[in-house]
Amino acid sequence: MNDLRFDGQVALVTGAGRGLGRAHARLLAARGCTVVVNDLGSAFDGTGSATGRVADEVVALIQAEGGNATANYDSVENGQAIVDDVTATHGRLDIVINNAGILTPEVWSELTLESWQRTLNVNLTGVFSVMKAAWPVFVAQQYGRCIVTSSPAVYGAGVAAYAASKAGVIGLANSLQFEAKKLKLDIKCNILIPPSRYSDDSRLWRRCGRAPSSARQAGRPQGASGSHAAPVTR
Repeated sequence: MNDLRFDGQVALVTGAGRGLGRAHARLLAARGCTVVVNDLGSAFDGTGSATGRVADEVVALIQAEGGNATANYDSVENGQAIVDDVTATHGRLDIVINNAGILTPEVWSELTLESWQRTLNVNLTGVFSVMKAAWPVFVAQQYGRCIVTSSPAVYGAGVAAYAASKAGVIGLANSLQFEAKKLKLDIKCNILIPPSRYSDDSRLWRRCGRAPSSARQAGRPQGASGSHAAPVTR
């Protein structure tokens, strides 16, 4: 696995300013990939002013580590603008890691339609928007890799909008893989369910007020998480 390289390829990582997306971006860059670091720069719940600062920080870090990266600050709700920027800047797009997402803190009794819709707009429709724009690029070059970040929240959590959005992206990714098989092209779509989201200091658990052990006891199938990490798909 240490020899797996992505030289000459271009990857788009959404929500790459922090956390898992940042780790994806750094690892891909270390393996020779040119990385487009997409991050709107808002707070974890999608509020606050959008700035390019966090994306710029990751780009600077990757460049300091000897890698190649550029920043993009568009919302995933405008996927066409993101993909157009990638192809205009780099001339190709080989890998898309759909990692951007928000988490609003409302429990079910407090959840409003506005908050529900805002979460789905980013976490689910945002993936649709980005992949709808990226798909013709993949088809034209007869090659592409798509990773979608889900969450163990799909098996039960105190944040219904987040859980529903993360369940939705599983169906979307499976449907994209179905389309790729029909086309008989070298396009693969995988789903990542990272258990680290449920560590003791996870902001998800702090916001929804549940112990991490409850997720492990919620009937999560063995092998459901961690088996399809983006950098090991070639």
